[in-house]
Amino acid sequence: MNIVLLEPEIPANTGNIGRTCVATGTALHLIEPLGFLLREKELKRAGMDYWPLLDLLVYADWADFLAKNPQARLVMASAKGRIVYSDFSYRPDDFLVFGKESAGIPEEILLQHPDTTVRIPMLSDIRSLNLSNSAAIVLYEALRQTGFAGMQTQGQLHRLKWE
Repeated sequence: MNIVLLEPEIPANTGNIGRTCVATGTALHLIEPLGFLLREKELKRAGMDYWPLLDLLVYADWADFLAKNPQARLVMASAKGRIVYSDFSYRPDDFLVFGKESAGIPEEILLQHPDTTVRIPMLSDIRSLNLSNSAAIVLYEALRQTGFAGMQTQGQLHRLKWE
């Protein structure tokens, strides 16, 4: 699975998403321009000590990303989408694309992907959810549908044992 952030602006969101990617074995693709430097302490603080374990790829722009991933099935996550994210059928190698915090994914890009643009339901007077929350919601639904491949699905107690 892959998460793609198109021009993210807030380092803490990207750091949180990076930590989620490490926990799930998901690659993180960042498309410039970024609203922060990758060495910023806010980014590393949100990603904690997991950041060095992240499968991170950075692209100069949208065209560079498309050129380097020509066979990618792009699933656009947008408040403007017509398909509820939980009704969509995900594949293990999907690229889940999220736009920048202030504007989302440009409509010109969304129009190119009408059958793979998903939406998280919310009240009509709310513009959008937090980027890191949205990424986690959609990613975990995609992982659930694809069987949580390679992930530990049962936790263990530290001091005691489950009966």
